Parts: sequence; C-alpha cells; structure tokens
Amino acid sequence: MPQAARAEAPTPLPAAMAAALEEDIVFGRLHPRERLIEEELAERFAASRHNVRAALAVLEGMGLVERIPNRGALVKAYSLAEVEQLCALRDLLETQAAQQMPLPLPDAELAVLRGLQAVHDAAVAASDARAAFRANLAFHRAFFARCGNAFLAEAIERLAQRAHAIRFADFPDPAALARSRAEHHAMLAALASGDRAGLARLCGNHLAPSRQAYLRAQSSFLTA
Repeated sequence: MPQAARAEAPTPLPAAMAAALEEDIVFGRLHPRERLIEEELAERFAASRHNVRAALAVLEGMGLVERIPNRGALVKAYSLAEVEQLCALRDLLETQAAQQMPLPLPDAELAVLRGLQAVHDAAVAASDARAAFRANLAFHRAFFARCGNAFLAEAIERLAQRAHAIRFADFPDPAALARSRAEHHAMLAALASGDRAGLARLCGNHLAPSRQAYLRAQSSFLTA
C-alpha cells in the first residue's frame, strides 16, 4: 500500500479495536492466557499506544482481559470453579428472566424478535460465524429485555460478555451454530404459546454446550 494511502487511513477507535479483539477471542484466534502486546497491537491497528491501552481497558471491563503485574495484559483464562460459577449464575438469572416475561408475548414483540432471528438464520445458513455471533448477541439482548426488568437484563448481558472467553471452542462449529438457531426458534415458540416452564428450561439448556466445549478444550491447563 502506498505511503500516502497509509497516512490517510483513519485511526480505529478503541471501541472498534476492542470489538475486533473480542472476536479474536470468541473465534479462538487469541487463546486463554495469551499476552496482548501493546506494540504489536499498535502496529496491527495502526493506532497510538494510548488508543491500544483504551481498547484493552474496554476488554478488561468486559472480563475478557486481565492485567497481571510484570506481564501486562492477557486473555482471561477461567479456572474450573470459575466456569462452573459463571454458568450457574447465568442459569439463575436467565431462567429468572424467563419467569418474568409476559406470556404469551404480544405479537408486536414477537415480530421484533423474529426479525432479529431472521438475521441470525441467514448468517448460520451462509456459514458466516462472525455475522452469526453479532446476530446472536442482538437476539439475546432483545430477548432478555422482554423480562421487564432493566437491571436484570443488564446483568445478563454483562455476564454474557464475560462468557465470550469460554465460547471459542463452540461458536465457530457449524453444528453448534445450527443447534443455537434451533433453540432460538424453540424459545420463540414458547413465547408465542405461553409455555413458561418450557421457556425457562430452554434458557438453562442453551448455556450448557459452550460450558462443556470450553472445559473439554481447556482441560489441559484449567485449575481447580
């Protein structure tokens, strides 16, 4: 690329850099305990060290990166106990949200969720893991917002962000994407029919595959 073209390229904002690194973690291009070296990131993104540090701070706030004295920033690695605790808390909150949703969900609300799921369907059909990841986030954000408790929905989203670090072994798998798509449609059917017990069960079961895949992939170094 000519020097002039490089000079004219816009400097990425910390949020954009953080989003790119978030996807690297989700899709296994960055692994648990891998160092994130500021100089290398500054070169990769053609960004200042200040913006790189800001991006790492965003990831740290999401629970995807941890800073260790004398080692710098590392991709977060969860212990066996932490994985179990995180998944247990997500199960508790998400099933509670399901218990609070108005059922059957009004048609207008269902239409919004079905529209978001159509985007996810298309991404899965195209085997576009990145688009499926973003569409999955949008679906779940809107889905849990229907519980009517903004604080509960926010807590669920924050825990889901922390869980990105344990999803890399599962998310790019086409079979896992297809399973997630089928479960989303089952959730929509439960919302439409008013099946609260089924909805709560689906919310809990939806988390299990990512947990199991992470534990299998990381059993060589996870600690008790």
